[in-house]
Amino acid sequence: MTRPLVGGPDLASLAQHGMWVTERSGAAGPTPRTTPLPGHPAVYRMPLAVWFDGPMEVGRMLAACGEVVRRHPVLTSTLAERDGVLRLLTGTAEVPVTLAEAPADPLDLAGEGHLDLATGPLARFTLARTGPDRYLLVFAAHHIVFDGMSKDILVRDLAAAYAGEPLPPLPVPYGEAVEDENARVRDRLPGAAEFWRARWHDSRELVLPGLGTPTLHAAPGDAVDFVLGDEVGRTAAPLGLTRFEVVLSALRLLLHAYGNARAAVAVDLSTRTEATREHIGLFVNELPLDVVPSGTFAEFAADVRAELRRMYAYRHVPLARALGGVSPRAALTPVSLSYRARSEAEPVFPGLAASVEWMMFNGAVRNTLHLQVVDGPRGTAARLQYNPRHLGRAGCESVAADLTALLRGVAERPHAPIDDLPLPSRVAGAAGGTGLQRPRAGGTDSGLVVAVGEIWRQVLDLDHVDPGDDLFDLGGHSLSITQIIAKVRDTMAVDLPFEVFIDDPTVEGVAAEVARQRSLA
Repeated sequence: MTRPLVGGPDLASLAQHGMWVTERSGAAGPTPRTTPLPGHPAVYRMPLAVWFDGPMEVGRMLAACGEVVRRHPVLTSTLAERDGVLRLLTGTAEVPVTLAEAPADPLDLAGEGHLDLATGPLARFTLARTGPDRYLLVFAAHHIVFDGMSKDILVRDLAAAYAGEPLPPLPVPYGEAVEDENARVRDRLPGAAEFWRARWHDSRELVLPGLGTPTLHAAPGDAVDFVLGDEVGRTAAPLGLTRFEVVLSALRLLLHAYGNARAAVAVDLSTRTEATREHIGLFVNELPLDVVPSGTFAEFAADVRAELRRMYAYRHVPLARALGGVSPRAALTPVSLSYRARSEAEPVFPGLAASVEWMMFNGAVRNTLHLQVVDGPRGTAARLQYNPRHLGRAGCESVAADLTALLRGVAERPHAPIDDLPLPSRVAGAAGGTGLQRPRAGGTDSGLVVAVGEIWRQVLDLDHVDPGDDLFDLGGHSLSITQIIAKVRDTMAVDLPFEVFIDDPTVEGVAAEVARQRSLA
């Protein structure tokens, strides 16, 4: 066990706040607690596996894990809401570094122990010997303190520590980095609001091969793995595009071919700066991109590139903070994409051969379909993660095959009109699409409705709020929910569950939940 460092409260980032309020699903007594996102407890668990062959010095490896934690104390954090403000409490949880029996499945080690936001730990290392001179190290962390680029940092630092190299201090403390990021959000908020007002359409309609209804709920998931060949690179270089832009353009074009007239793809954009490039932590923001395909692929991809460049100016600003009106959800849109380029070679551990499982699947999904791509020196690995209750495996395999065929065709004829490319047939029933509706609840005691409405009016800084008004239509967001929960707790001695703001985010709906909890007291 690594011992926690002495630390104090820092303001959580807005990205952390959005994830925290999404996971907050209830409370016991007057003190808020967090539980895993309803649907699947592993949805925000980020696992990483490293296989070792050779005569490992086990004590030295366990000590190296401790050195990594000392360099990155954010891993020792917990989170707590105080008077409507979310704080990151560094040094309040130990990071377990343990030995275990050889597992039947590496994911068994990654799934051990709940990563609790309120009590910790938010990360753990587990080392197992799987055979003579064969070892498996599994690291798992909550996404709220760990992102995709953190994987490279963690493994690189672990290799250096095992080699006996001192780990230098970070350029700035994590709390200072978060303060800087929050300041950038405040500075860019007016521009981001204007930018997204004309672009965001909260459409949850989607058509895919084999799709029943689309979903934005976390759930147990499945995955289809495939490999993207050199066609991505062969397309990118001549057109002056990045490989990420080629993949994103192809995915959006494929959705268009299936019959999705509007189909925003939520993309993960890094918010790292020069000061935070060495940090383990959450420095990523999910933002939607929807460019309607037209012309040739080269022209369409150029439009995608231009739109991405416009988005980059506001990449630090969460969409819900820019606009309001965006309800908390596990993912912004039913289809999403994460792309990570790895330019570094595999890390070197003295005396050991190491192999890293960079795309270890946690067994959960946040929406209908997510394309994960890791582009490294050894090739471009791709995975489609999907919700099997909504999308059949055969349908997901069709998407993978269609995307691969499209990218091959684009590599051969990037300047061909998009209708001349190898696109699949339109999915039957695409004209209407299938949407998701949010249920609404009825009213309750008029005096209680008035009292809750007054809390909303204060939090949202409005002159008037009607009983049937939707929180998100009024511009509410995750911070508003936290403040409303805090005020209701302080004035009414009721701790609201998070789900009420999903099931019925109206004044009447919240008042009805207050009345229900009072009746149970």
